[in-house]
Amino acid sequence: MPEPTTLRPAPGQIPTDPGVYRFRDGDGRVIYVGKAKNLRSRLTSYFQDPAGLHQRTRAMVASARSLDWVVVATEVEALQLEYAWIKEFDPRFNVRYRDDKSYPYLAVTVGEEFPRALVMRGEKRPGVRYFGPYAHAWAIRETVDQLLRVFPMRTCSRGVFRRAQASGRPCLLGYIDKCAAPCVGDVTADEHRAIVEDFCEFVAGNAAGFVRERREQMAAAAAELDYERAARLRDDLFALQRALERNAVVLPDGTDADVVGMATDELEASFRVFHVRDGRVRGERGYIVERVDDADEPRLVGALLEQLYGEADADVPRSVLLPVLPPESELGVLTDWLAQRRGTRVRVAVPQRGDKRALLETVTRNAEQSLATHKLRRSGDLTARSQALNELTEYLDLPTAPLRIECFDVSNLGADDVVASMVVFEDGMPRPGEYRRFAVKGVAGQNDVAAIAEVVGRRFRRLVGHPAGAAPEPPEDPVPALSDGDPGRVAAAVGSAGPDLASSRFAYRPSLVVVDGGAPQVDAAAQQLADLGLPDIAVVGLAKRLEEVWLPGEEEPVILPRTSQGLYLLQRVRDEAHRTALRYQRQKRTTRMTASALDDVPGLGPARRRALLARFGSVKRIRRASVEELATVPGFGPALAERVLAALLDQAAAPVAPVVNLTTGEVMGDDGDMAEPRRATDTPAELPTGAPVEEPRP
Repeated sequence: MPEPTTLRPAPGQIPTDPGVYRFRDGDGRVIYVGKAKNLRSRLTSYFQDPAGLHQRTRAMVASARSLDWVVVATEVEALQLEYAWIKEFDPRFNVRYRDDKSYPYLAVTVGEEFPRALVMRGEKRPGVRYFGPYAHAWAIRETVDQLLRVFPMRTCSRGVFRRAQASGRPCLLGYIDKCAAPCVGDVTADEHRAIVEDFCEFVAGNAAGFVRERREQMAAAAAELDYERAARLRDDLFALQRALERNAVVLPDGTDADVVGMATDELEASFRVFHVRDGRVRGERGYIVERVDDADEPRLVGALLEQLYGEADADVPRSVLLPVLPPESELGVLTDWLAQRRGTRVRVAVPQRGDKRALLETVTRNAEQSLATHKLRRSGDLTARSQALNELTEYLDLPTAPLRIECFDVSNLGADDVVASMVVFEDGMPRPGEYRRFAVKGVAGQNDVAAIAEVVGRRFRRLVGHPAGAAPEPPEDPVPALSDGDPGRVAAAVGSAGPDLASSRFAYRPSLVVVDGGAPQVDAAAQQLADLGLPDIAVVGLAKRLEEVWLPGEEEPVILPRTSQGLYLLQRVRDEAHRTALRYQRQKRTTRMTASALDDVPGLGPARRRALLARFGSVKRIRRASVEELATVPGFGPALAERVLAALLDQAAAPVAPVVNLTTGEVMGDDGDMAEPRRATDTPAELPTGAPVEEPRP
């Protein structure tokens, strides 16, 4: 282990400008990212006497083997680049803020012709407007159900909408006036979009105008003796008021703020964030963070603000109310950054008295409860994971604990669609973002040994570089792109860092490789590693029948106790690899089975294929149509229609394999004869012309 001074650049080499720096380990993996107003001053602090460093900082410097940095123009740009790099590399020594659960959002698909409201989780998608997050999905559904009386917008799925269009009859919500029924033309697309815009305006917090308008309309209808209309408006007013009661007023002055509560102990911190809009709590979320490095409470709060508002579509409020302010040296930079994100000044403060202080205390109590719950849930997991890693080290005679485990499994259906998966566990926990899937290319038939050899070779050639004469292979998964909404200056700074910024985690070196299988699979994987000059990476196999652990070159397996935490961890890793490979194999099989005869027609893209199927209902009916009928489809002309019809007729003339019922052995065909194989995108002959084709479910 090198001394910290061996990493220290030559005197005068470190600039005094603002910038962002990275420490890397011996495999080139980024283990820490930091920013500094003065790079020379900040980096010099790492090279003092190690005894004077914090324990985690000392461990980080001891693990590092190289150091580099990028100079930027301002501290705000340094903050943006630091956030981008932390998202890109996920360094192990940086503070990690983890959502304590997946929160639901109320989403409105404004990018569709007829937008709909639904509950969504996970990553945000383009063309969708989000409200929340909320604590419970049922709360969103109940609120939307109340509002549909006043704002009868679409909430049905794509399949239900298409069936209603084809039948000319709306669904139940259309009959009970909780949907304006755009599917059957009761309202136009523009009229429906106006309803959607009013719905979004109300949910966003601008409710007073709608309540006042309904009250005035109700009074006017009563004055005109139109009591039926007045009664409907009264019911609408009650529905609006019930929806508003679900988000009770907590701040009477219509405050637009995020309120942050915090609870900490020696090892971890819990944050709770209440999103208050127009004086009402519109959503909440929580974070759990390990207290790595020497981060105190002000620094943790500063890092939380970067996490909360770093995304390109983050909702930055007018005020951020905190338990403590970030360090004075960072407060001005964070305030300027938030103002830049919002477009106007953002107030960052610690409330001292009144309603805002009382709300902060409530949020803090929620954070304390979350921390207590997390510690109770995690205590057993930490003990079990540590025990599992220690047992694997002992039973498998490993030099160190296998902190990173990679497992490979092969899945096939006969000789078709042979695929494989690689899953990654770090510190005994799965890392789904680093999973990889392989389409096995050089293996014919059911040959798991050869498939394991090919996949392991492809994976580890990415680690050591391409051998002489070997053609480079494309990455198994796309390299994550850096998309943070940074200004051009920061993008230029990222580019100046060199190609390693875009390097994939696929190249990280594992401590242990696990293959699903026995001695043949293990020997094949070990031989691939030896050929690539990596014999020091441990390889084991886990056989399904008796859960035996096989080592390379051994005639007898290692038998771990059935109650062993180490065996349980290997089973989890193997089962996760099997699940991932099987899902990929099914996905490829579904894609192959849902292929349509239209896919092979040159010049016919997805939009035109959908238009043809929507008009005629099946490939058979398209083949029976005339050129003039095809030319009436939107996007078609006589030339394209003639080309499509000629291609389909040529396909029909070619010999095709019979379709056999696997249960009865009977040869199947359309209308009792051998016409053509039935495809998943062809609808039954009973459907009327023009009936929509339901997209196959994944």
